Amino acid sequence: MAIEVCVKAAVGAPDVLGDCPFSQRVLLTLEEKKIPYQMHLINVSDKPKWFLEANPEGKVPVIKLDEKWVSDSDVIVGLLEEKYPDPPLSSNPEFASVGSKIFSTFVTFLKSKDANDGSEQALLAELKALDDHLKCHGPYICGEKVTAVDLSLAPKLYHLEIALGHFKKWSVPENLSCVHKYIKSLFSRESFEKTKAAKEYVIAGWAPKVNA
Repeated sequence: MAIEVCVKAAVGAPDVLGDCPFSQRVLLTLEEKKIPYQMHLINVSDKPKWFLEANPEGKVPVIKLDEKWVSDSDVIVGLLEEKYPDPPLSSNPEFASVGSKIFSTFVTFLKSKDANDGSEQALLAELKALDDHLKCHGPYICGEKVTAVDLSLAPKLYHLEIALGHFKKWSVPENLSCVHKYIKSLFSRESFEKTKAAKEYVIAGWAPKVNA
């Protein structure tokens, strides 16, 4: 029995997988656990009636578990881990928050119009902390195996790389070599290749926020 999962469709291309990093996180979890699923692409600017009836908040991702629609990627990933414990993806609690501020500092820097507001330094500090952690504990955040914390971070790093490269001609400094290795390793996984949004849709997704 395939699990039903609703994820964001691409901006301007309702039949193509969109650029939501939280949707990708759920798809990565399903792929890594080899859980069969049926994907519904939701056009977030024109949500279908059945979707809003099932999920009045109208947010993606949502997943149908035991006849109930469940939203919030944190909750979904936790429930999938309980229901499908093999292979285990739960992270060492001590490391569960590693890299957790990277996404918010990336968004602040991406939207920033002031080169002296400290937003670039804040992002660099977070990436440096990730690099230091990987140096001691890598190649993944909890060691040799990919866990939930990596699957949460991978889509966010993908957005960071594409959006900052496009809008700010900025890239992760070369001296953060463990971060570079980590990114390369995550992005080359079969599950990632299968669930990532095309680069142009990531750019299209961020454009209105950057140009606001």
